[in-house]
Amino acid sequence: MQAVVLAAGEGTRLRPLTEDKPKGMVEVAGKPILTHCFEQLADLGADEFVVVVGYMKEKIIEHYGDEFQGIPITYAHQREQKGLAHALLTVEEYIDDDFMLMLGDNIFDANLEDVVRRQEEERADAAFLVEEVPYEEASRYGVCVTNKYGEITDVVEKPDDPPSNLVMTGFYTFTPAIFHACHLVQPSNRGEYEISEAIDLLIQSGRTIDAIRMKGWRIDVGYPEDQEEAEERLEGTARAAE
Repeated sequence: MQAVVLAAGEGTRLRPLTEDKPKGMVEVAGKPILTHCFEQLADLGADEFVVVVGYMKEKIIEHYGDEFQGIPITYAHQREQKGLAHALLTVEEYIDDDFMLMLGDNIFDANLEDVVRRQEEERADAAFLVEEVPYEEASRYGVCVTNKYGEITDVVEKPDDPPSNLVMTGFYTFTPAIFHACHLVQPSNRGEYEISEAIDLLIQSGRTIDAIRMKGWRIDVGYPEDQEEAEERLEGTARAAE
Protein backbone atom coordinates (compact mmCIF):
# COMPACT_ATOMS: atom_id res chain seq x y z
CA MET A 1 0.00 0.00 0.00
CA GLN A 2 1.30 3.47 -0.83
CA ALA A 3 1.83 5.92 2.02
CA VAL A 4 1.32 9.67 1.64
CA VAL A 5 3.09 11.93 4.14
CA LEU A 6 2.19 15.62 4.35
CA ALA A 7 5.33 17.60 5.15
CA ALA A 8 4.98 20.99 3.43
CA GLY A 9 4.32 23.10 6.52
CA GLU A 10 6.51 25.92 7.73
CA GLY A 11 6.01 25.21 11.43
CA THR A 12 5.82 28.83 12.57
CA ARG A 13 4.63 27.80 16.05
CA LEU A 14 7.75 25.63 16.42
CA ARG A 15 10.18 28.52 16.05
CA PRO A 16 13.05 28.84 16.78
CA LEU A 17 13.32 25.10 15.96
CA THR A 18 12.13 25.71 12.38
CA GLU A 19 14.14 28.80 11.55
CA ASP A 20 16.60 26.76 9.46
CA LYS A 21 14.59 23.63 8.68
CA PRO A 22 11.04 22.48 7.83
CA LYS A 23 8.85 21.12 10.59
CA GLY A 24 9.32 17.49 9.54
CA MET A 25 13.08 17.77 10.03
CA VAL A 26 12.83 18.85 13.67
CA GLU A 27 14.49 16.10 15.70
CA VAL A 28 12.72 14.08 18.36
CA ALA A 29 14.82 11.56 20.30
CA GLY A 30 17.76 12.04 17.96
CA LYS A 31 16.05 11.75 14.57
CA PRO A 32 13.71 13.87 12.42
CA ILE A 33 9.98 13.56 12.90
CA LEU A 34 9.73 12.36 9.31
CA THR A 35 12.06 9.45 10.06
CA HIS A 36 9.69 8.34 12.82
CA CYS A 37 6.81 8.57 10.30
CA PHE A 38 8.69 6.60 7.62
CA GLU A 39 9.73 3.87 10.06
CA GLN A 40 6.17 3.34 11.24
CA LEU A 41 4.74 3.36 7.73
CA ALA A 42 7.41 0.88 6.62
CA ASP A 43 6.38 -1.42 9.48
CA LEU A 44 2.78 -1.13 8.25
CA GLY A 45 3.80 -2.42 4.83
CA ALA A 46 4.26 0.77 2.82
CA ASP A 47 5.71 -0.03 -0.61
CA GLU A 48 6.15 3.62 -1.69
CA PHE A 49 6.31 6.95 0.10
CA VAL A 50 4.70 9.95 -1.59
CA VAL A 51 5.86 13.00 0.37
CA VAL A 52 4.29 16.43 -0.01
CA VAL A 53 6.99 19.07 0.48
CA GLY A 54 6.93 22.85 0.43
CA TYR A 55 8.76 25.05 2.93
CA MET A 56 12.53 24.39 2.66
CA LYS A 57 11.75 21.30 0.62
CA GLU A 58 15.39 20.88 -0.38
CA LYS A 59 16.29 20.01 3.23
CA ILE A 60 13.97 17.00 3.11
CA ILE A 61 14.93 15.92 -0.41
CA GLU A 62 18.67 16.18 0.31
CA HIS A 63 18.33 14.22 3.55
CA TYR A 64 16.26 11.30 2.26
CA GLY A 65 16.98 11.20 -1.44
CA ASP A 66 14.91 8.77 -3.50
CA GLU A 67 14.43 5.97 -0.98
CA PHE A 68 14.15 5.09 2.69
CA GLN A 69 15.11 1.61 3.88
CA GLY A 70 14.80 0.44 0.28
CA ILE A 71 11.31 1.92 -0.15
CA PRO A 72 11.12 4.44 -3.03
CA ILE A 73 10.20 8.05 -2.31
CA THR A 74 8.28 10.30 -4.69
CA TYR A 75 8.05 14.02 -3.91
CA ALA A 76 5.12 16.30 -4.69
CA HIS A 77 5.45 20.06 -4.29
CA GLN A 78 2.74 22.11 -2.58
CA ARG A 79 3.72 25.63 -3.61
CA GLU A 80 1.27 27.35 -1.26
CA GLN A 81 -0.01 25.95 2.01
CA LYS A 82 -3.75 26.14 1.44
CA GLY A 83 -4.98 23.30 3.63
CA LEU A 84 -4.84 19.52 3.77
CA ALA A 85 -7.30 18.93 0.92
CA HIS A 86 -5.16 21.17 -1.27
CA ALA A 87 -2.03 19.28 -0.19
CA LEU A 88 -3.63 15.94 -0.96
CA LEU A 89 -4.45 16.96 -4.53
CA THR A 90 -0.73 17.42 -5.24
CA VAL A 91 -0.28 13.62 -5.00
CA GLU A 92 -3.33 12.58 -7.01
CA GLU A 93 -1.33 11.69 -10.13
CA TYR A 94 0.89 9.30 -8.15
CA ILE A 95 -1.81 7.28 -6.36
CA ASP A 96 -3.45 4.30 -8.03
CA ASP A 97 -5.17 2.39 -5.18
CA ASP A 98 -5.99 2.52 -1.47
CA PHE A 99 -3.36 4.42 0.51
CA MET A 100 -2.29 5.47 3.98
CA LEU A 101 -2.11 9.15 4.89
CA MET A 102 -0.03 10.45 7.78
CA LEU A 103 0.53 14.03 8.85
CA GLY A 104 4.27 14.55 8.98
CA ASP A 105 4.32 16.34 12.32
CA ASN A 106 2.88 13.51 14.44
CA ILE A 107 4.65 10.97 16.64
CA PHE A 108 2.59 7.83 17.28
CA ASP A 109 2.82 4.85 19.58
CA ALA A 110 -0.60 3.47 18.76
CA ASN A 111 -2.64 0.83 16.97
CA LEU A 112 -2.10 2.13 13.43
CA GLU A 113 -2.24 -1.44 12.11
CA ASP A 114 -5.93 -1.64 13.07
CA VAL A 115 -6.70 1.19 10.64
CA VAL A 116 -4.81 -0.49 7.80
CA ARG A 117 -6.44 -3.83 8.54
CA ARG A 118 -9.90 -2.29 8.40
CA GLN A 119 -9.14 -0.77 5.00
CA GLU A 120 -7.86 -4.09 3.69
CA GLU A 121 -11.08 -5.82 4.78
CA GLU A 122 -12.86 -3.73 2.10
CA ARG A 123 -15.60 -3.02 4.60
CA ALA A 124 -14.99 0.72 4.54
CA ASP A 125 -14.13 3.35 1.95
CA ALA A 126 -11.88 5.02 4.51
CA ALA A 127 -10.78 4.49 8.10
CA PHE A 128 -9.44 7.03 10.61
CA LEU A 129 -7.59 6.69 13.88
CA VAL A 130 -9.54 8.83 16.35
CA GLU A 131 -8.89 9.91 19.91
CA GLU A 132 -11.04 11.08 22.80
CA VAL A 133 -9.80 14.38 24.22
CA PRO A 134 -11.21 16.74 26.87
CA TYR A 135 -14.10 18.75 25.42
CA GLU A 136 -12.24 22.00 26.03
CA GLU A 137 -9.45 20.79 23.70
CA ALA A 138 -11.66 19.37 20.94
CA SER A 139 -12.07 22.74 19.21
CA ARG A 140 -8.39 22.55 18.17
CA TYR A 141 -9.07 19.55 15.91
CA GLY A 142 -11.33 18.02 13.32
CA VAL A 143 -14.17 16.64 15.46
CA CYS A 144 -15.98 13.42 14.48
CA VAL A 145 -19.54 12.29 15.13
CA THR A 146 -20.15 8.54 14.92
CA ASN A 147 -23.17 6.25 14.83
CA LYS A 148 -23.73 3.08 16.87
CA TYR A 149 -21.74 1.06 14.31
CA GLY A 150 -18.61 3.19 14.77
CA GLU A 151 -19.04 4.84 11.38
CA ILE A 152 -18.26 8.53 11.04
CA THR A 153 -21.40 10.49 10.13
CA ASP A 154 -20.06 14.04 10.39
CA VAL A 155 -16.75 15.88 10.67
CA VAL A 156 -16.47 19.50 11.83
CA GLU A 157 -13.18 21.39 11.55
CA LYS A 158 -12.15 23.26 14.72
CA PRO A 159 -15.71 24.01 15.90
CA ASP A 160 -16.40 26.61 18.58
CA ASP A 161 -18.98 24.25 20.11
CA PRO A 162 -17.72 20.68 19.49
CA PRO A 163 -20.50 18.12 18.87
CA SER A 164 -18.29 15.43 20.47
CA ASN A 165 -14.85 14.98 21.99
CA LEU A 166 -13.75 12.42 19.37
CA VAL A 167 -11.08 13.94 17.13
CA MET A 168 -9.02 12.93 14.11
CA THR A 169 -5.41 12.16 14.96
CA GLY A 170 -3.52 12.52 11.70
CA PHE A 171 -3.53 8.91 10.45
CA TYR A 172 -6.02 7.79 7.80
CA THR A 173 -6.58 5.28 5.02
CA PHE A 174 -8.48 6.25 1.86
CA THR A 175 -9.50 4.99 -1.54
CA PRO A 176 -8.78 7.30 -4.50
CA ALA A 177 -12.37 8.58 -4.17
CA ILE A 178 -11.02 11.19 -1.74
CA PHE A 179 -9.42 13.06 -4.64
CA HIS A 180 -12.74 13.70 -6.38
CA ALA A 181 -14.09 15.05 -3.08
CA CYS A 182 -11.04 17.30 -2.63
CA HIS A 183 -11.66 18.82 -6.09
CA LEU A 184 -15.15 19.87 -4.93
CA VAL A 185 -14.03 21.55 -1.69
CA GLN A 186 -14.48 25.31 -1.43
CA PRO A 187 -12.24 27.53 0.74
CA SER A 188 -13.28 27.70 4.38
CA ASN A 189 -13.59 30.83 6.50
CA ARG A 190 -9.87 30.37 7.18
CA GLY A 191 -9.19 30.51 3.45
CA GLU A 192 -8.08 26.86 3.40
CA TYR A 193 -9.29 23.78 1.57
CA GLU A 194 -10.16 21.61 4.56
CA ILE A 195 -9.89 17.83 4.46
CA SER A 196 -12.87 17.68 6.84
CA GLU A 197 -15.01 19.19 4.07
CA ALA A 198 -13.80 16.54 1.61
CA ILE A 199 -14.59 13.84 4.15
CA ASP A 200 -18.10 15.24 4.60
CA LEU A 201 -18.60 15.07 0.84
CA LEU A 202 -17.60 11.39 0.92
CA ILE A 203 -20.13 10.75 3.69
CA GLN A 204 -22.89 12.59 1.79
CA SER A 205 -22.19 10.45 -1.27
CA GLY A 206 -22.85 7.30 0.75
CA ARG A 207 -19.28 6.24 1.44
CA THR A 208 -18.54 4.34 4.66
CA ILE A 209 -15.86 5.75 6.93
CA ASP A 210 -14.91 3.81 10.04
CA ALA A 211 -13.55 5.32 13.23
CA ILE A 212 -10.84 3.25 14.91
CA ARG A 213 -10.32 4.35 18.49
CA MET A 214 -6.72 4.92 19.42
CA LYS A 215 -4.97 2.62 21.84
CA GLY A 216 -1.71 4.21 22.94
CA TRP A 217 -0.68 7.80 22.39
CA ARG A 218 0.29 10.38 19.81
CA ILE A 219 1.88 13.80 19.99
CA ASP A 220 1.17 16.50 17.43
CA VAL A 221 4.51 18.34 17.47
CA GLY A 222 3.24 21.87 16.99
CA TYR A 223 5.11 23.73 19.72
CA PRO A 224 8.61 23.37 21.24
CA GLU A 225 7.14 21.87 24.41
CA ASP A 226 5.52 19.12 22.28
CA GLN A 227 8.99 18.05 21.15
CA GLU A 228 9.99 17.58 24.78
CA GLU A 229 6.82 15.66 25.62
CA ALA A 230 7.29 13.36 22.62
CA GLU A 231 10.86 12.57 23.70
CA GLU A 232 9.69 11.77 27.22
CA ARG A 233 6.93 9.50 25.90
CA LEU A 234 9.32 7.66 23.58
CA GLU A 235 11.81 7.18 26.41
CA GLY A 236 9.02 5.74 28.56
CA THR A 237 7.97 3.36 25.77
CA ALA A 238 11.58 2.22 25.32
CA ARG A 239 12.00 1.57 29.05
CA ALA A 240 8.76 -0.40 29.16
CA ALA A 241 9.97 -2.60 26.30
CA GLU A 242 13.25 -3.51 28.06
